[in-house]
Amino acid sequence: MDRRSEEPPLFTFGVIADIQYADIDDGYNYTRTTRRYYRTGLQQLKKAQRSWSESDPKPDFILQLGDVIDGLNAASGASESERALDAVLAEFGYGPGPVHHVWGNHELYNFSRSALMRSRLNSKALADKSPDGSPARADIYAYQFSPVPGFRFVVIDSYDVGLLGREESSERYQDAKNLIQQYNKNQDLNCPPDTDDLSRFTMFNGGFSQDQLAWLDSILSSADEKQEKVTIVSHVPVHPGSTDSVCLAWNFEEFLATIRPHRSVVCCMAGHVHDGAYHQDEDTRVHHLTLDGVIETPPHSAAFCTVAAYSDRMVLKGAGRVMDRVFLF
Repeated sequence: MDRRSEEPPLFTFGVIADIQYADIDDGYNYTRTTRRYYRTGLQQLKKAQRSWSESDPKPDFILQLGDVIDGLNAASGASESERALDAVLAEFGYGPGPVHHVWGNHELYNFSRSALMRSRLNSKALADKSPDGSPARADIYAYQFSPVPGFRFVVIDSYDVGLLGREESSERYQDAKNLIQQYNKNQDLNCPPDTDDLSRFTMFNGGFSQDQLAWLDSILSSADEKQEKVTIVSHVPVHPGSTDSVCLAWNFEEFLATIRPHRSVVCCMAGHVHDGAYHQDEDTRVHHLTLDGVIETPPHSAAFCTVAAYSDRMVLKGAGRVMDRVFLF
């Protein structure tokens, strides 16, 4: 018997993505090829919460990878967006530990960035309070936390550069619009360019400012010195091997160039795509996981996972559509 199987984990955490709850009947994706289960998202979350609460040990925290409610709520007005968010956050309140929320495009369909900063989806209060836990620029939703010594998680803002949630008159909106229109010549900027290499330049994606990348580089340099193991968490995937080309961060190359020199980075987790994917970078050996989305998970199945962290690996136990995996460091 592998003696490691008897070793207790240093900590555990749960992960769930793309719940996209709305109190409406089922629909389909934009190409009408995949069913979307809007109303049963709450039941799927309850299923995950029950599993986490009954597990031994219980997760120390939960990562919610974005798109917690669907953009269709906004069509019925701000009050419906608030009701949907209240319903989902109430369910998260029954869970075993604190929830670290990532912002996705659907959060930004329902609320402005400034409103999200004031909302319960801003989990920056869970960030490290140590001198090394310095936050990113105030208008960037990015922070870090360390669940146990030797491990660090960094929540990053994959719509820091983007159109969603910003006033059209703002300088940041205009800068992002000028950028996307260099590559996307369509009148509807939600329609991807025909070229695969450029198809990520749509409104429903975004990217990372130089300020955020510099902040991340600083965090990782500190983690290198301390020989920590770092997991980076975003909504939009950051590696072309872990997603289709249309759901990739705008400046993923700059992001990968930022993390490449840092031996501390062991894993990047994302949502957004709805179909799970995994890739290990051949050069850096970083594990890139894209989690299956609840929104396209039939009610009889599930889409969440529990991760146990050890000194030399993370062991992912999936439920339903999510596959079991082992990430060796």
